[in-house]
This record gives sequence, structure tokens and C-alpha cells, in this order.
Amino acid sequence: MESGAESGAVGQDPRMEQRPKGFDDEDVRSALSHHHGIDARELRYRPVGFGDYHWAVTGADGSRWFAKISDLTDKPQCGHTPAAALDGYRAALRTAAELRAAGLEFVLAPVPPGGGEIVTDLDGRWALAVFEHVDAPAQEFHTELSPGGRDAVLALLARLHAAAAPAVTPRHSPTVPDRNLIEEALAEQEVSWSGGPFSEPARQAVVTHANAIRARLAEADALTHQLTTSGRPAVVTHGEPHPGNLLDVGEGYLLIDWDTVGLGVPERDLAVVSDDPAELAAYTELTGVRPDPVALELYGLRWTLADLGEFLRWFRAPHSDDADSRTAWEGLLQTLAALDR
Repeated sequence: MESGAESGAVGQDPRMEQRPKGFDDEDVRSALSHHHGIDARELRYRPVGFGDYHWAVTGADGSRWFAKISDLTDKPQCGHTPAAALDGYRAALRTAAELRAAGLEFVLAPVPPGGGEIVTDLDGRWALAVFEHVDAPAQEFHTELSPGGRDAVLALLARLHAAAAPAVTPRHSPTVPDRNLIEEALAEQEVSWSGGPFSEPARQAVVTHANAIRARLAEADALTHQLTTSGRPAVVTHGEPHPGNLLDVGEGYLLIDWDTVGLGVPERDLAVVSDDPAELAAYTELTGVRPDPVALELYGLRWTLADLGEFLRWFRAPHSDDADSRTAWEGLLQTLAALDR
């Protein structure tokens, strides 16, 4: 799924191939003009990420931008209602902007409209964030970083984790996202699921892997208890510092997609880079902090369970047989196989 969803489709390079229903190019053009004063001469939809929708924008004056449209009814990492998601999204992107202003030049933060909020509420459902164009190749979620690239990411994380937390920084919870949704799916194995063409196949897949899902949830609960009783201090974490959220600008990386930022333990980020403590040695050298094996295990497992919740939400809701749903279906199957280890 999208990096912003605090998960990553197992074995998939996520894309939003389908444009949003109910929001078209002219809506984007109007929003850019009204809220940012950008006269968009050219709009090009970019099927990148998974969950939000993106356009490359060229202004009439030659300026270049990157516009992100988010559906506030489907942004659970920020809030479970549109109003709560808007507040959470704004807090996250304000955090990114303040971190960049404080000297963390690798933070790619949005450009606020003149005198307005950093995230623009367009109609109660759709929200707009605008970024300056960065001329750098996008990487795939599953790109394997070289040891040097991995150490460069760890150096960025060491600086991020040492930064003073902006007052608006959201607080991250280590509990499994969408736990209630997963429990509901397990409880409704014998009831036909409706919503779209993948609903019944998804139910049958859950039936097949139900014991494994329950076992992994129990493991996550035990690990979460160990972590929350350890008393370890929280730092500012990005949440998803995987290659799909890195832009290689030549002299280093920019870290993008900050809607998952939150106060948490360092391993929330480190587990995304590697689950091998030996490969995290550069972080220890820079910070003096040795990654906690319990926390690394928790966040590795939590990532996969978060994927499960995302896919179950997708297939228990109205959906079509399109490229995005087929990508999600493959992701669900691979996620269940990973849980049934």
C-alpha cells in the first residue's frame, strides 16, 4: 500500500493506476489556481504511491510543482473520520515543515498557500498539498539499497531522531493498525463478504490463514507489551523510510511522504531499513543507541499486519476489478503467506 498508509504491499511496487473518482484534472487546476495562485498550463497524472493521487504541474510561467490530492475518507494513518484525518494530516505536514526550517534539509515539506493552512481542505473530503518539483528519479519500494546507500539513510535517521520534536508532532502508537477490522474479518469468516469481485476470494483466503493471523496478532500483543513497559524514550520518527520514499538528488537523499511522522522508538524507522542489527551498525556509531531486538521484531511484524488491515479494508468495501484492485489482491496473498510462516 501507500507509504502514507504506514504499510507496504508485500512483493509489490505500489501504484495508483486508477485516477480518483469524483476528482478530475479540472478540479486540480481550479484548486491550484484558487488556493496557491498557480496557473497550471500543463497537468500530468502520475501513477505513483498507493492511496494518494499525484499530478506533475507546469505553470504558465514555467514553474514546476507536484500536487498531491488525498481522500480524507481513506487516510486512516491520520484519522478515522475526514475531520480527524484533516487535523492529523495537517499536524504531520506542519511537523515536516518545522523540521526542515530547523535545518533538516533532507525533509521534503510542502509549500503552504499564502496565509493559509499547509494542507488545503477542498470540500470536506478531498485535500490538497503542493510541493516544489524535485528533478530526481523516483525509486521503487522494493529497491535494494547498497551498503553505502543504507548507511546514508541511517545517517539521515540519526539526525532526525536527534532533532527536537515540534510541538505539533503526532504521537505514534505501536499497536497494530486496523486491529478491530482484522478481528471483524476473523469473526465473519462464515458470512459472505460483499463489496466487489475480490470480496469473497479475500474471505476465503482469510479462512485459510485464520490460525496464522491469530498467532501473529498474539505475538504482536506480547511484543508491544514488552516495548511499552521498557520505558524507552520516544524520538521523531518518519515511519516509512523505505526506498520508495527516497529521492536521490546526487549529493544525498531527500525523504518524502511525511504523513506517517510521529513520536516513537527509533526502531519504528530502523526496522524498515533492516531487521539485521549488524546492518544497523552505522546508526549505533552515530548515536550510541543499539537497536532493541524486541522492537525490531515488533515493527517488522507490525508492518505486515498493517498491510493485512489495508487489504481487508479494500476488499470489504466497494471496489472494482481494475489494476489497483488486482495489485492489492496479489499483495493480500503475499501478506497472508508471510504471516503463515
